[in-house]
Amino acid sequence: MRVLVDIGHPAHVHFFKNAIWSLEKKGHQVLVVSRDKDVVIDLLNAYGISHTVLSKVKPGKINLLEEWFIREFKTFKITQQFDPDLFIGILSPAVAQVAWMQRKKSIIFNDTEHAVLAQKLTYPFCDVICTPSCYLNNEGPKQIRYSGYHELAYLHPSYFTPNPEILKDLKVEEGEPFTVLRFVSWGAHHDVGQHGIKNKVALVQEAEKFGKVFITSEGPLEKEFEKYRICVSPEKIHHLLYYSTLYVGEGATMAVESAILGTPSIYISTLAGTMGNFSELEKKYGLLFNYSDSQSALTKISELFKDSELKKSWSLKRAALLKDKINVTEFMVNLIESLPEKKSGLSLSSVSDESYA
Repeated sequence: MRVLVDIGHPAHVHFFKNAIWSLEKKGHQVLVVSRDKDVVIDLLNAYGISHTVLSKVKPGKINLLEEWFIREFKTFKITQQFDPDLFIGILSPAVAQVAWMQRKKSIIFNDTEHAVLAQKLTYPFCDVICTPSCYLNNEGPKQIRYSGYHELAYLHPSYFTPNPEILKDLKVEEGEPFTVLRFVSWGAHHDVGQHGIKNKVALVQEAEKFGKVFITSEGPLEKEFEKYRICVSPEKIHHLLYYSTLYVGEGATMAVESAILGTPSIYISTLAGTMGNFSELEKKYGLLFNYSDSQSALTKISELFKDSELKKSWSLKRAALLKDKINVTEFMVNLIESLPEKKSGLSLSSVSDESYA
């Protein structure tokens, strides 16, 4: 089978990497098309994944729409040579629309309920919509729900083993308390009109009372925060999150990653409470806290650091979560290989009878 994989965000690299390697090992041909955003290119190169860059992210809604058209044109052009049997991506209009134009199959993964515009441009054209079982929306007969999260495609114990060497890079002793803060640029299509942390200085000062503070930022940092900037290669960030005492930030993906790794996670955003994965991680597993106001987060930081058994109790919560969830990469590969060869007559009943919820 010939498979085209669309990578538009650093999290997509992690999400698809194990599936890409598994498919190639099984003899399938995989073409990866990428987007120059944040550390996407660095990650793909670090993992040795060959790819073709189709576009570069630019700030502003108009630039975003223009980039979508560019990606669609270039995707169409590159597939004239590669001729994929299947297109896959994470809520990618270009993947769904080009596949539809060429009468090829497409699988779209999504865990972001509020990304309404991209859904309208994607869902009518794709064949399968894969969402976590906790996803709040009913997307109709195309939807397959599975018991997992995007982040379990790469943070499942089958693929991730924490490496304490990362602590040496930051001059931190194992067991020494420290906080990772994440700031985002709020430039994605689903971020329009939204915001996160209002009192960054106060948050840094509060976290610093209990240990070192490290900041990772999607955009430029203000001068007063430069001394906190993390200087580690992006493929090592999950090891840092695993050993961190606490994660606080506007970054949704990193908030979920921290929770799944057993690190207390505080997510600050006006989008808090709008996504099923965040609600489940907070209400069912108690691994994550959602706040739309920064002051509540400030209070929670102090409360968590006063718990001497914090990491131990979160480790037990993580174990309970992993017991409930599937290996998402295995699910992806099985789904891809079980699709019928022809687009005509495609139905989810013909894909698999197995329940993943």
